[in-house]
Amino acid sequence: MQLQFAATDNSSVTLVVTQPSDFEALVALRIEAMRESLERIGRFDPVRARERFREGFSATFTRHIEVSGQRVGFVVVKPDYDGWLLDHLYIKPNAQGVGIGSVVLRHIFMEADSAAMTLRVGALRESASNRFYTRHGFQFVESSEFDNYYVRSPQDNHTYLNRKPTS
Repeated sequence: MQLQFAATDNSSVTLVVTQPSDFEALVALRIEAMRESLERIGRFDPVRARERFREGFSATFTRHIEVSGQRVGFVVVKPDYDGWLLDHLYIKPNAQGVGIGSVVLRHIFMEADSAAMTLRVGALRESASNRFYTRHGFQFVESSEFDNYYVRSPQDNHTYLNRKPTS
């Protein structure tokens, strides 16, 4: 099924609280979204992906991403030792590349900036998400064997709202 919508219209992208009973749907979406990147590096294992997600799952910090009432992804933002951790941001493959992730990040940035919180994120080294995060102002911090880690310091909300992602 192909989704058609204007993701740059902030009103069409909504973040909706999740329930513990949403776990199965969330883990299925996570596996679908990560599959290509993990297969490329020979690390796709749906059982492991499920276990890792289960270990850190908290409905309290998880929100569905809906576009025109249709669930297309989810985002998890958790308290971290000196700020917040953007632990997961997944968009279904057939809904990627149309600006949904950018709209979600702008919303998360407004929340983090309002609370004066540093935001951290990790991305699989071979994933296109690395370009996505750096385009949106995250600064590279370090690499591990499989992941890159980034940070974004709090900013003046008005500055970010007027900023467009770099190419």
